[in-house]
Amino acid sequence: MEKVRCRIKRQDGPNQKPYWQEFEVDYEENMNVIILLMKIRQNPVDVNGNVVSPITWEASCLEQVCGSCSMVINGVPQQACAALVDKLSQPITIEPLSKFPVVRDLVVDRGRMFETLKKVRAWIDIDGTHDMGPGPKYDQKTQQIRYALSRCMTCGVCLEACPQYNDITNFAGPFAIAQTHLFNLHPTGRIFKEERLKYMAGKEGIANCSNAQLCVQVCPKELPLTEAIAEVNAEITKYLLQLISR
Repeated sequence: MEKVRCRIKRQDGPNQKPYWQEFEVDYEENMNVIILLMKIRQNPVDVNGNVVSPITWEASCLEQVCGSCSMVINGVPQQACAALVDKLSQPITIEPLSKFPVVRDLVVDRGRMFETLKKVRAWIDIDGTHDMGPGPKYDQKTQQIRYALSRCMTCGVCLEACPQYNDITNFAGPFAIAQTHLFNLHPTGRIFKEERLKYMAGKEGIANCSNAQLCVQVCPKELPLTEAIAEVNAEITKYLLQLISR
């Protein structure tokens, strides 16, 4: 392979119409989509020889940890830093995530995800910053479950794949269910367990999940989303039964 050809869906601003541009760059061994985009930025000339504006995208860690370089590559939502050109058919099609407002080109506003984290109280409340000694302990099995769930990087890939995540359902999404389970398992975090379950039992919660399992297929961290959805669903059932019996 001497050349790499790609089609990129671009958009000059939030209220602008999207359009496609095609590029061709020199192949480099072990190159990923981030390197491909950097080569285009260094010489922003399309296949027709027209000089165009440099492409805008987000990236930070380049180690599939930060989640900022999420985009749709050849129809699959994934991390650009982990998408190797050698494993992609050409022309490589690159698009921004469609479930979020486009800021410019491949940059999207994932603010809705972070607002959802607030709704499920995805943090541990503390009494202060002073040393209060060792915290409560929990068993190794719970530790392993919590570690797996804690690897979520809020990348938005699961929401892109989820057929239920849209403006009609206002579904919180699989990542939010997983975070609910993560913090409900924490000895201190479970103080607000009922508050989280109340939100998940509401109109934005777990009832909107169709169990399509597409989120599991695309999650770059292979989070145990199926198990989290099942556990939270069971906890909600117990919570609602307790409300009825009160």
